[in-house]
Amino acid sequence: MQSTRTFSDKIFLFLKGLAMGAANKVPGVSGGVVAFVTGFYEEFIYSLQKFNFKSFKLLFNARFKSFFQYINAKFLGILILGMVVSYFSISKLLDFLIESYELNVWSTFFGMIVGSIYYIGKDFKIRSIKTIVFISLGVVAGLSISFLKPATENDNLLFVFFCGIISVSGMTLPGLSGSFILILLGNYVLLLVDSVNALYDTIADVVRLDFSFTQDPKRTRLLQVLGSFTAGSFFGLITLSHLLNYVLKYYKKIAFSIIIGFITGSLGVVWPWKEKIFKTDPLGSTILDTSGDPILDNYSRYWPELSQLSTWVGFSFILVGILIVLGLAWYGNSKNKINYS
Repeated sequence: MQSTRTFSDKIFLFLKGLAMGAANKVPGVSGGVVAFVTGFYEEFIYSLQKFNFKSFKLLFNARFKSFFQYINAKFLGILILGMVVSYFSISKLLDFLIESYELNVWSTFFGMIVGSIYYIGKDFKIRSIKTIVFISLGVVAGLSISFLKPATENDNLLFVFFCGIISVSGMTLPGLSGSFILILLGNYVLLLVDSVNALYDTIADVVRLDFSFTQDPKRTRLLQVLGSFTAGSFFGLITLSHLLNYVLKYYKKIAFSIIIGFITGSLGVVWPWKEKIFKTDPLGSTILDTSGDPILDNYSRYWPELSQLSTWVGFSFILVGILIVLGLAWYGNSKNKINYS
């Protein structure tokens, strides 16, 4: 896994990182699907599980070159850079698009997942009842998660650390949306909106040499929350990669069966035609979060009217989503014999 990659290939890997970062922030969409379809999922998991006793021993002994080679650092570095840039840029654009063009965006995501199911399953041979059972279990699990009701917000640092572990599941488990799980746990706004905004404000204050934020208990609490969330994310990324590397090595057929089923079941999360249902108090008033926005309780899904133009526009964007995934898959296949170094 150490062959040379051209500059254009590294640029494309950076773009994949952008796509993974953006996908991980959107409820219902999994960054792991991007990795799976574009042909670097197994290398991603393999590289992450290299963070083990041997790598820390190399680092402790100051054998930095050997350490970077061992963990496939160039590959991970380019990919993670793309995710970070996405988190602070493209994901903001996605927030705007979802707010302004919600149907078209969800239709595109729905199409991307349909395209992913086709791509992953096209060469998958169902040859046993066991395979069907595991696919069915994946579908049931995906659908069950799709229709769960969100919990209330909880800023306990231990719980936030657990949320961090869950949040990276979308990168390591195709079909499982980490951001949607955060909604179910009640902490999506706290961890992906409020704490990130607190970090923005803090960076801006530091640049202006204004350290008055240290006296703001709300700001410092949000920064503590973000720190715990980040630590949990790194811990989850490394531990899950070890587990998945073992599963892919010894139970690849079963793993692929569950992944195909899970991605299929997750279609319920990104179904384009749905209405938001917000939480209300006993008097019927809408409950607001700390940012003044209504708190999501669930979705009411419906079949669209075929006589409406917007419905056919939505279908068109589903097709666009399918073509995006198949285009990415085609490019990934044309490059899959070359590794990132």
